[in-house]
Amino acid sequence: MVAGRLRAVVAGGGIAGLASAIGLANAGWDVTVLERAQVLGEVGAGLAITGNGMTALAALGLDAGVRAAGYQTTTAGYQDPAGRWLMRIPDRPGLRAVTTIWGLQRQRLHAALREAAQAAGVSDLVTGAEVVAVNAGAPGAEPAIVTWRTADQASAAGERPERDHVTEADLVVAADGVRSAVRAALFPAVRPRYSGSTSWRAIVPDAHSDGRLVAAWGPGAEFGALRVSDSEMYWYGYFQSPEGTQFADELAAARRRFDSWAPWIRDLLTATSAADLMRHDVYHLPDGLPSFTSGRVVFVGDAAHAALPTAGQGAALAFEDAVCVGRVIGAPVLAGGEMAAAMAAFDQARRARCQRIVRTAIAIGRFGSDLPGGWRQHVRNAVLRLSPAGPMIRIGQPIVRWSPP
Repeated sequence: MVAGRLRAVVAGGGIAGLASAIGLANAGWDVTVLERAQVLGEVGAGLAITGNGMTALAALGLDAGVRAAGYQTTTAGYQDPAGRWLMRIPDRPGLRAVTTIWGLQRQRLHAALREAAQAAGVSDLVTGAEVVAVNAGAPGAEPAIVTWRTADQASAAGERPERDHVTEADLVVAADGVRSAVRAALFPAVRPRYSGSTSWRAIVPDAHSDGRLVAAWGPGAEFGALRVSDSEMYWYGYFQSPEGTQFADELAAARRRFDSWAPWIRDLLTATSAADLMRHDVYHLPDGLPSFTSGRVVFVGDAAHAALPTAGQGAALAFEDAVCVGRVIGAPVLAGGEMAAAMAAFDQARRARCQRIVRTAIAIGRFGSDLPGGWRQHVRNAVLRLSPAGPMIRIGQPIVRWSPP
């Protein structure tokens, strides 16, 4: 820690946490990142970043590194389970701002962010650090206090004694995910809700398939894939299922679930090994937070606005948050501005937009992956086949055309 500098503690060392740490370090703050896991890394397979996410990464000075770690492509359109096109999205200049995406393997993205964080001066990355209590403090008055717990080295008896640490901070960034411990402490009534769906995901070797994003919609399910490198495809199989469902053989269950779908889907499943496959139930925050700040605590990423994956905005919104943490809070406060005003400005800049996108993701799910079978499928499919792609795609412009503050 550098004497005389303002100090921030970031709870969570994932994508949102590292990006926010970079934003604050760029603004001149001293930053400590506390990560609950014993090893700093990222869990998951792949993701897509839309144009607004790349705009935010450019504002953080990270776009070149992320481009190098990923694969630039476009959205091709939507199919039914048999592989028949419901809507083809033309590759036209007027639509590319909306349809261009970057596919990334999550661990490579996280590695690029970690390298950038260290280059920005974020050297205090503490793993095995579980945040157990937060006093939010008050802007212009008492600092925030973060209590975090570590487990010491195992004794001869195999025990790992726990030890608590207490840290004061001028700012706390809650970037600890959809099950945020910081949010639970400060907004206990706001709890993540099960979406009703779970999702298989994997990255498989593939150097021949069209790398554009294709999504197939069927009754209560969606299957999509896009390229994340010259030789790899990321796929996801998102489907309705009771919360906590377990399968004795996940790969066999995935193949059974989609065995009547299009050949390209079955081919990706055939190329998938059990070791590469993962599945997680999907949770979100449909009701949102009453504020994205509390005292000296600011909420970012899934801790603030966990959305369904149907809008593809999780990573992009986290990068937008990180820019705003640095530019709306970090820089003005370091320059002598009032923290209360900066925190209010962050909430105004982020909450309405993020919660609007959370609602959009729910609406997309109802029209797409969550739609029941029968006549509803036929009506939806007919509407898509008869609708011009251009006007429908331009509906996404307010999301992807984001300007940094």
